[in-house]
Amino acid sequence: MKGENYRNMSAYFSSTKARNNTIKALHDVLPMVMYIFYPIQLIILFINEGIGSEVFLKFTLIPLCTLIVISIVRALINAKRPYEVYNYTPPVQKSTKGKSFPSRHTVSAFIIAMAFMYINVKIGIIMLIIAAVIGVTRVLAGVHFIRDVVSGAAIGVLIGVLGFFVF
Repeated sequence: MKGENYRNMSAYFSSTKARNNTIKALHDVLPMVMYIFYPIQLIILFINEGIGSEVFLKFTLIPLCTLIVISIVRALINAKRPYEVYNYTPPVQKSTKGKSFPSRHTVSAFIIAMAFMYINVKIGIIMLIIAAVIGVTRVLAGVHFIRDVVSGAAIGVLIGVLGFFVF
């Protein structure tokens, strides 16, 4: 997308209180849903499977290692965010400079969704849908480029498939 598209999106969501509240709610609440259900499932696995079980270890370590590695990679790349490149104020308050590529929220959401897919396919599909909406919301909120989110989703799914279903 071009700078004009990002400025227009920002203006669209900022123009009414309802739109602004909606994009802020999606931006803030959806990640919380993922980050609330993940520890709950972790506790359930701990109780049912035990701390040393393969299921518990995969469910814990694959997302954790992914988060650590992706945080390092994006700090090294340090790509600018759309509002830095195109000089506009996003509808969601964000003052972070750089660290746009890949979207950590999107990577995290997709790797968590893949973890749920490993445990329960139906819940995993619901989580994948939520992860996709999180990614779209990051772009609509003007805090990430499409490439940041698509790359984040691809990384999360690829690591999830390899970590949970191949190895």
